[in-house]
Amino acid sequence: MGYDTPLREYRFVLEELSGLSALLDCPGFQDLSVDLVRAVLEENARFVQSEIAPLNAAGDRSPARWLDGAVETPPGFRQAFSQYAQGGWQGLQHEAELGGQGFPKLVGTAAVENLNAANLSFSLCPLLTDGVIEALSTVGSEQQQALYIPPLIEGRWTGTMNLTEPQAGSDLSLLKTRAQPQPDGSYRLFGQKIFITFGEHDMAENIVHLVLARLPDAPPGVKGISLFIVPKFIVSADGSLGERNDVWCASLEHKLGIHGSPTAVMLYGSGKGEAGEGAVGYLVGEANRGLQYMFVMMNAARFAVGVQGVALAERATQQAWAYAAERLQGQGLEGPSKGPVPINRHPDVQRMLWTMRALADGGRALAAMAALARDLAHHHGNAEERGRQQALYEYLVPIVKGFCTENAVEAASLGVQVHGGMGYIEETGVAQYYRDARILPIYEGTTAIQANDLLGRKTWRDGGAVAHGLHRQMLATLDELATAAGRGGTHQAGLKVIARHMEPALQAYAQAVDYMLDQSSAPAAAFLGSVPYLMLSGVVLAGWQMARAALICTEALGDDGRGPQADDPFHAQKLAACVMYASQVLPRAPAHLASIIDGADVAGYASQASD
Repeated sequence: MGYDTPLREYRFVLEELSGLSALLDCPGFQDLSVDLVRAVLEENARFVQSEIAPLNAAGDRSPARWLDGAVETPPGFRQAFSQYAQGGWQGLQHEAELGGQGFPKLVGTAAVENLNAANLSFSLCPLLTDGVIEALSTVGSEQQQALYIPPLIEGRWTGTMNLTEPQAGSDLSLLKTRAQPQPDGSYRLFGQKIFITFGEHDMAENIVHLVLARLPDAPPGVKGISLFIVPKFIVSADGSLGERNDVWCASLEHKLGIHGSPTAVMLYGSGKGEAGEGAVGYLVGEANRGLQYMFVMMNAARFAVGVQGVALAERATQQAWAYAAERLQGQGLEGPSKGPVPINRHPDVQRMLWTMRALADGGRALAAMAALARDLAHHHGNAEERGRQQALYEYLVPIVKGFCTENAVEAASLGVQVHGGMGYIEETGVAQYYRDARILPIYEGTTAIQANDLLGRKTWRDGGAVAHGLHRQMLATLDELATAAGRGGTHQAGLKVIARHMEPALQAYAQAVDYMLDQSSAPAAAFLGSVPYLMLSGVVLAGWQMARAALICTEALGDDGRGPQADDPFHAQKLAACVMYASQVLPRAPAHLASIIDGADVAGYASQASD
């Protein structure tokens, strides 16, 4: 089946839940309007539905192909990327002074989710290019910014991130790629990088690789890593392309999913380039601070991968709902019928469908919350508030990445289950979502790496300040729920369900934060529970946003069912998703807490079992 952009959902999340109009009053956004944002997202929907989504299954069946160092992307990708670039989509959320369109990240997140849901493999190329743009705009020199960012934003060039080596996966202290200084101030790089997404392809004139490497006198470990720009074709001072650089694609990986995306093994300094032996590179920023700089790109990529999780959950949910409405099997529980009924009439299928919808909607609301924080961190008029929002964004990024990608795997798996035996057959297309989803909790840092970041850098470092602040805000929402439910009315029962599950979930969150703060001197016990801690945080924070959404919906519908938007079916359906999130997802929070608190007692057993 095709893909339908959830435009009404985007409008709700941006305008009603996130307060888009207030954001557009911030410095830098005054030339934008809600109507303009709607028009942009409508055009984005038209484009991805007609041009990108139809390539999804074809790219899975006809993967990218390697031949003598060159890579041919799946049929249609090259033409679609040209249209993507010409439409200005690469520059949507980048600053106007860099050549972008200057839209908020909140708006860009909706467009990025849309692209990912339409075709995950295709979307990986723009995703990494966004990261290169953000890294260079933050730490690149003025000359590097002027030379490389405009063609990246225009979509004439694309970008990659080169960290991993055969012996250095998550542990970059083992990195061996070396950079030799040259008399003209450039460097020659020698080494091998693996798992490089769109490291070679035929969709753009040039590819800008950001590469981590060591200088000859670099200290050992992660403190001796520098960051380099290594273009596929050498770029002259006037921006024209020159000789072919000595960077080559040795092969492509054969993967479980995302077949349309070429994942390359890259060789730097194999002696094949027109520019001589060794890949010509240019130092970014100061020597030996490369890992710090790369984390600018990494954070952008991690957030974007979290949005990919939301997107894939949405795509799998749409297909499952459509199939369940058409597939006839069995009799309804209400009594004998003239024939079999659609399977969406069966309670357990309903449970699975609504769980999928709740996971997708909850993840989307959480990602929007993070995107809004990032926008306010850069554009709010008050410096102190900008600092608070930056801390909130940094706290939320590992949660968005870890929680939303794990949810994508669950939603895709439930989608297969809804389809039954047909879900295990490739022709239905639902198996592709399951295969594609499985990489999301792994790349750009596994869920454990995100959890360790959340615990070590985001909770211990600030003494739980951001987490405690969020807890206070969530308690205020719980009070609002109690007040709204106390008014009675048509939706009282649903609000009571949300409040009933939200209260113990908030208690679990507060206990988990305090427990982890107490365990800062016992890292083995704490890190044993770090993933449950991340998942608990995601469950509760997304649940908070769904509770806020429920309050907005009940106001729109009215206590008596005669509210200002009572005739719009969207708010009633959205309220149902909020109630189902509370009943099916929020109860996981206390269970995660139990896993966390047992950490000190079971850490010794876990270590023994690993010996």
